[in-house]
Amino acid sequence: MQIDLNADVGEGFGPWTMGEDEALFEVISSANIACGFHAGDPAIMARTVRLAQARGIDIGAHVGFPDRQGFGRRVMQIDTTELAAMVVYQLGALAGLARANGGRMTHMSFHGALGNMAAADPSLADPLLRAVADFDPTLMVSSSPSRAIEEACARHGLGVATSFLADRAVDDQGLLVPRKLPGSVIHDQQLVLERVRRLLTQGEVVTHSGGILKAQARSILVHGDTPGAVALARAIRAEVLNQGGRIAPLSQAPVSGFSR
Repeated sequence: MQIDLNADVGEGFGPWTMGEDEALFEVISSANIACGFHAGDPAIMARTVRLAQARGIDIGAHVGFPDRQGFGRRVMQIDTTELAAMVVYQLGALAGLARANGGRMTHMSFHGALGNMAAADPSLADPLLRAVADFDPTLMVSSSPSRAIEEACARHGLGVATSFLADRAVDDQGLLVPRKLPGSVIHDQQLVLERVRRLLTQGEVVTHSGGILKAQARSILVHGDTPGAVALARAIRAEVLNQGGRIAPLSQAPVSGFSR
């Protein structure tokens, strides 16, 4: 069993920091780096790329709405053509910084409200994933379970690796439930570990309503901005190893998905 351990990082701005990226980089195998829209700036992006390079961690672009005040979690109504250009803009920024520092961007993911909207709406997922493919068809797309994203990736020749968000509840279709709902974010570390254990041993995820989804996730995501993220990442890593698994970067993950 091989699985990636992934985290959202680089989510500060200027002198303000969020999360403990350096400590997380001792644990994870792939990183989703904020590209300056919902968080991050050129200096933070470059520094985060160098940290990843030094530790052999895959470099990925975490692409979001232009919403620093709302941390990219607010729904924004933006023309689809303009939004596709914003996606490419963010990909280009991180790819350039990775290249300038001797690295290569291997994957991308959508952040926050943009990710939730694309996951639920095929008419939005398709042009955004087409933009990703036009930019670099070799990029892996890291996504929580989403038929819209999976099918758009297939149409545009992109590989997709399904990510299990260890601390976030999903609905019966595998989509993330809104954060405003009770139990949408799971703070109890033992409960998170139970979810990870069930994924690894039974290939299942319990939904927010109590249903069961068969899971073939190849990446486990930890939110770097949540309290206790480093301790949680270490505990998840230990759980994977205890179950006889191996931690490997996202670029080595096979195509995956959730069955519904």
